[in-house]
Amino acid sequence: MFKTLPGFRAFYPEDCARRNLIFGEWRKTAESFGFLEFDPPVLEQIELFTEKSGEEIRSQLFGFFDKGGREVSLRPEMTPSLARMVGERAGGIRRPVKWFAIGENYRYERQQKGRLRAFFQFNADILGEPSVNADAEVIALLISSLRALGLTSEHFKLRLGDRKLWALFLENEGVPEDKMTAVLSAIDKLEKVSEEAFLEIVGQALGAGESETGRLVSRVREFIKLSDIEEVGKAFDGGVVPRGEIGARLDDWRKLAKLLESLGVGEFVQPDLGIVRGLAYYTGFVFEAFQTVGKGRALAGGGRYDSLVGKFGYQDMPAVGFGMGDVTVADLLELVGLTRSRDTAAQVYVVIGGEQARPDALRLISCLRKSRFRVDYPLKQQNFGKQFAQASAIGARVAVVLGADELAGGYVKVKDLADSSEDKVSIECLEGYLRRKFGL
Repeated sequence: MFKTLPGFRAFYPEDCARRNLIFGEWRKTAESFGFLEFDPPVLEQIELFTEKSGEEIRSQLFGFFDKGGREVSLRPEMTPSLARMVGERAGGIRRPVKWFAIGENYRYERQQKGRLRAFFQFNADILGEPSVNADAEVIALLISSLRALGLTSEHFKLRLGDRKLWALFLENEGVPEDKMTAVLSAIDKLEKVSEEAFLEIVGQALGAGESETGRLVSRVREFIKLSDIEEVGKAFDGGVVPRGEIGARLDDWRKLAKLLESLGVGEFVQPDLGIVRGLAYYTGFVFEAFQTVGKGRALAGGGRYDSLVGKFGYQDMPAVGFGMGDVTVADLLELVGLTRSRDTAAQVYVVIGGEQARPDALRLISCLRKSRFRVDYPLKQQNFGKQFAQASAIGARVAVVLGADELAGGYVKVKDLADSSEDKVSIECLEGYLRRKFGL
């Protein structure tokens, strides 16, 4: 017998209903923010991903040579494809670009709770706008997408960090520019490794001795604890970075906080310099949404990446965006009792009273379906009892009975399956009756 491959999922109808409700809320929320949906190819040249993330990502890719001899890979994420698609039309595309996508990605990595080899992700990005107005819009969309599922500030928070502020801090501490990316990547591991391991990782990134590394690590730990903007400013006192440059960045923080308050999501946002995001392409504000119940797992992450489109050889374009996985979001909804399903069950079940009535019943069913009712009926003739039992089993709201007597009289019997009440309704008035009485 065959089994589903490790790290992949088979979605049975009930699973699809739960998944599609999440997707539907994500889609409606993104569209309410004025974002347009795009859909990139699932297969891309492998260089698109190694150019963004480095050669080390190869070990995580479902990569192979196609029949044309091209080295390709199933996409592990959406952002490189987005950058390519926008870059191809950069000369004539209307800005700002506000796009979103919901699609499946693939990473060949070790399975663990909340992480599979095939997973769906909701991505939303704004390209072509360098101001913090774009950062605020993207962050507000991320938070609103989780709120649309019923989640509140008791269930999750968004932690906000800043790669640009970190770069200024490290410059102030004497870290050479060519070591910045490696040191930032090391700092991103602070919460994930032991104190001894962190000291070693920073030392390797810095390429310095124990004393110099220890001094930097001590300063890093002090800096990470700061959450008040005015206190952050004091951390630069007596350094080499011009005060005006630091002041301008702190003004960006103040402006972003005001924008998020105005957008109604301020209560969800916590300044947290411990959020660094290890990927080298981030250039400004970075953020991660974490659940505040259970084990505190990450739900989504993103930030500003102003150099990626240009890195691919296209016209440069500022950008900010996020990605949110379906696995951790679904797990959180289940944990807090908010799991729901998109209602896809038949609303109306047509009970057919004999094969002689079937042609007329099918014509009625066709008319109801054209009017966007969800309708089911027995494919083989059964007695009334079995048909009513089937109507209840599939979750139908109403049973419409059509037999010889009904046909002769030009009416149908409509049975409310919730309370078993029954009415006679003329066939011509059936659609309006179903909408008025049952709200279908």
